[in-house]
Formats: sequence, structure tokens, C-alpha cells
Amino acid sequence: MLHKLFYFLFFSAVIISCKSPEARSPVQSHSGTFIKESAERNKKIYDDEKIFIGEIIANDSTHNYISSENGFWYFYNKRDTATTEMPDFGDVVKFSYDIKDLNGSLILSEKENGLQHYKVDQSNQDLISGVREGIKLMKEGETVTFLFPSYKAYGYYGIEEKLGSNIPVQSTVTLHSIEQSNEN
Repeated sequence: MLHKLFYFLFFSAVIISCKSPEARSPVQSHSGTFIKESAERNKKIYDDEKIFIGEIIANDSTHNYISSENGFWYFYNKRDTATTEMPDFGDVVKFSYDIKDLNGSLILSEKENGLQHYKVDQSNQDLISGVREGIKLMKEGETVTFLFPSYKAYGYYGIEEKLGSNIPVQSTVTLHSIEQSNEN
């Protein structure tokens, strides 16, 4: 009798343990609303900045602003109409630049930034995307002032102890030289 009970319990345990595993449900479920809310918040920030920059442009009758395809605005402080050469992929450019808020208060001076050496679209340099894209619109010897919405500048992170989060900036860039690469 004891053997029968033992076999019964043994086979019952084997049969129960052979059951296929069941999928566990996640502890937390996300419906994607965070990403949706974040995208909406960023669109509102950009729209507000665009209005603010538009007001600055409208009130500035001394400069002829150009709207870039890359989402920023600029005007020439010093323009070269004779030269046609502009930086291209792989070219090494030397330039200097500053960063100011849109009220003109200096955040980073040319001296702080130093003379920059940048290989166009190849260097992994800590340049904001607006400056990287703006340089490609310039010719050697030109000086251009760019107005960048925050997403083309320092975005959400800003600059520690110098520039807050989501602040549009202006940057005056002087392109000193273009050294064409062998690839071009």
C-alpha cells in the first residue's frame, strides 16, 4: 500500500512539473504617453522660441535675416561675394565663435572657445549642431551671426552655471580658413 501511495505521489509530481511555463505579465505597463507628451512639450517649446526669434527679427531693421533649411536664422556681418568655395564633407576649417543669449549677453566668448579646428561632418567635436550646420553656409573670411532655437544649441541640458535649459542663443562665427580634403 505504501508503494502504491509513493508511486501515485511521484507520478502526480512528474505530471504537474511537466506543465508548460506561463508568461508573466509585466510589473508596469507603459502606454507610450510619456513619449507623446514629451514630443508635444518639445513642439510647444520650439513654437514659442520661433515666435520669440521672429519678434527679434521683425524689430531689427539693420540686418537682412535669412531663414535656413536647418531650422535657424542668420545674417552676414561680413560677406564675401567674390569667392564661391564653401566647406564640404571632410574639409578642415578654422573658425572662432561666441555664444550669447538672444538679448546679447555673453555666455561663451571667442577667447573661451579658442580657435577651432573642425573636420566638416567628421569630427566628433563638442560643437552644437547649429554651428556645425552654419559653417557649411559660409565662405572663407566671412563673419555670420546665427540665431539658434534651443534644439540647435544646448537644448534641455544648457551649460552648467552659464545657460539654463531650453534657451535659444545667438552665435557670431568667423570662418578663418578652409583646407580642402583630398576626397573633394
